[in-house]
Amino acid sequence: MRQDVVLLAPRDDVAVVLRACAEGDRLTVPGRDAVTALGAIPRGHKTALRDLPAGALVRKYGHVIGVATRDIREGEHVHTHNLAMPEHAATLSPGDDGVRQTEVPADLRRTFDGIVRPDGSVATRNYVGVLTTVNCSATVARRIVRRTEDDIAELGPEGVDGVVALTHGSGCGLASEGEGWELLRRTLVGYARHPNIGALVVVGLGCEVNAVSSLMSELGLAEHVPVASFTIQDAGGTVDAIDRGEKLVRDLAAQLAGTRRTEVGVEHLVLGLKCGGSDAWSGLTANPALGVAGDLLLAAGGASVLGETPEIYGAQGLLAGRAVRTEVADALLDRVAWWERYTREHGTTLDGNPSPGNKEGGITTILEKSLGAVAKSGHSPLTAVRDYAEPVQRPGLTFMDTPGYDPVSVTGMIAGGANVVCFTTGRGSVFGSRPVPTVKLATNADVAWRLAGDMDVDCSPIVEEGTPVAELGRRIYDHVLDVASGRRTLSEQLGLGGEELVPWQKGAVL
Repeated sequence: MRQDVVLLAPRDDVAVVLRACAEGDRLTVPGRDAVTALGAIPRGHKTALRDLPAGALVRKYGHVIGVATRDIREGEHVHTHNLAMPEHAATLSPGDDGVRQTEVPADLRRTFDGIVRPDGSVATRNYVGVLTTVNCSATVARRIVRRTEDDIAELGPEGVDGVVALTHGSGCGLASEGEGWELLRRTLVGYARHPNIGALVVVGLGCEVNAVSSLMSELGLAEHVPVASFTIQDAGGTVDAIDRGEKLVRDLAAQLAGTRRTEVGVEHLVLGLKCGGSDAWSGLTANPALGVAGDLLLAAGGASVLGETPEIYGAQGLLAGRAVRTEVADALLDRVAWWERYTREHGTTLDGNPSPGNKEGGITTILEKSLGAVAKSGHSPLTAVRDYAEPVQRPGLTFMDTPGYDPVSVTGMIAGGANVVCFTTGRGSVFGSRPVPTVKLATNADVAWRLAGDMDVDCSPIVEEGTPVAELGRRIYDHVLDVASGRRTLSEQLGLGGEELVPWQKGAVL
């Protein structure tokens, strides 16, 4: 686009610089007088559109993103050196301007080719899972996968997508009751029951708190899912356990061979909405485009799940205002209040969330980050709020209470039933999430070019070429359906996603 800056709301105090500028550069501003840069401003960062006295609240997206820590002059670079979190930030959270009805195009695709399980659930992938009860059996599980993954990959034409080690860093040294226990068990059960797991091997050590026998009694797997379990101690040690696991995995993969895909409705899709390595472009391009795609999916009867409670802080009112019932809004606000207490008890604040990479990319405060992050949820009604790894409500938009940390957040969504994940990134992420495919969306042209082997969809044309957000959203929607139908994402082609199962670990480590 020919303009020099992006103005996101008519009364904003700042605008985003489209290209790096030097002192003295004249910057045209849509609908306003041009401003002169008073110094170098990096691409994607903010410039002041008017003089702002110290203590003034500063607005972007039409909402408060911070407070001026000193006098800021028109044309000056606005960032961490002169902008900070205001006091009582949560009270500044804006209300929503109302749920917007999604116009569904007449030619919108409403089906994909899924794997229909005997119980009626629908998978987007068909994996043999090797699930560990405890970190002590993680290496054995990974060795089992290493021995079998190449051969099982050759079964792709026969409907078997692979074998995946579902390992984690806990399972012992914790109490057998309480919040930490419940989170771990709920997560492991969610993965075991996920439709994308066509067969399962459970591997334990033999003396852990999270015992194999106890976990197996709780899994409640459908009758059609073949499952086997053993402990390393009973198998006779590491070598024998790996040999035993290898045989079991090969036998189970053979049983899955011949699985076929069937055309089904998009109401069977649960789309996980995630951003990571965010930058200033995230809230302008990929996030709102993903919001459009999610709205189309919901309008067609599907479901989506938004997480990262610390990254809606300051924008929770936008979601709460779209809640279908008062109790749904209250549940969301209660989770935000819990995070305020939680961070305070640990000697930090929610504004500690923007990472160094976020800040280098132009994001200054968590308020600014959150206003861009909630755009992933589109404009559909918020139908439910769920605790971490709880089953996602279908259809509709669900909010799940998760940390912002990428693998922990996505782990909760997958345990809750997400069968496709869309992950927006501006700094560049190489995230994968087997057994569920992750579609990565680049927010800017630079990362789309530099990490071309990792980015599935380039959303930069929204800013670079003036492509409508709705058009990019439709492209994402179609891409998601292609992936749900078996098209491999770039992370899948690279074999990523085997290390990203990271349950949220709470409670005492004993």
